[in-house]
Amino acid sequence: MSKPLYKRVLLKLSGEALMGDQHFGVEHQACKKIALSIKEVYSLGIEIGVVVGGGNIFRGSQAAEFEFSRTPADHIGMLATSINGLILQQSLAAVGIESRVMSAIGDAVVDKYVWVHAMDYLRRGIVVIFVGGTGNPYFTTDTAGALRASEIGAGVLLKATKVDGIYSEDPKKNPCAQKYLTLTYTEVLMKRLNVMDAAAIALCRENQIPIYVFNLFEEGSLKKAICFQQGGTLVTGDNE
Repeated sequence: MSKPLYKRVLLKLSGEALMGDQHFGVEHQACKKIALSIKEVYSLGIEIGVVVGGGNIFRGSQAAEFEFSRTPADHIGMLATSINGLILQQSLAAVGIESRVMSAIGDAVVDKYVWVHAMDYLRRGIVVIFVGGTGNPYFTTDTAGALRASEIGAGVLLKATKVDGIYSEDPKKNPCAQKYLTLTYTEVLMKRLNVMDAAAIALCRENQIPIYVFNLFEEGSLKKAICFQQGGTLVTGDNE
């Protein structure tokens, strides 16, 4: 049996991961595939936290396009993450995995985020899905991922994307783009690689949490990331 490299992980999912091949909303097969990927590593005894975005429904960055003020636009985005969290919870339940949705903002249909309760759930082998971002406007769910990873003492922040790692340029636009196998936090910031926002990178650097960027939709990729660090890009400190 494969032995995981970490006891506890934080998986950062974009809202777009739930869309599948659609341009908006949620696609059943994509949600099921994510749930099965989580189940595969859950069976190894790993404690799993998940932060999910809301970009498949609404992004705060769309404020200007809609002629909205930025703060309420971000609030809409936070509520969108609650919808995605509940969808992910039910997708996990359908494959036999117990989970809790905990929100950084007040919400009558999910639990309010309380650190001590989240830690208790994780120790009991319950997947915790964190929604509502950081609870504040002007912060991305990537920053929320770095924050929750720091709070729960995750061994790694797993950044799930539709690309198999970090590239010098968008590989879909430039097939000659260089893929990096390893990078430091400083290199990511200096090269402006935009895999996560600067606040998220800085928070991980401060708390020495490695970031592993991988393609969630490649077969077995989540397990490979956790057990072998294969298939993606690892971001760590300058001296590691």
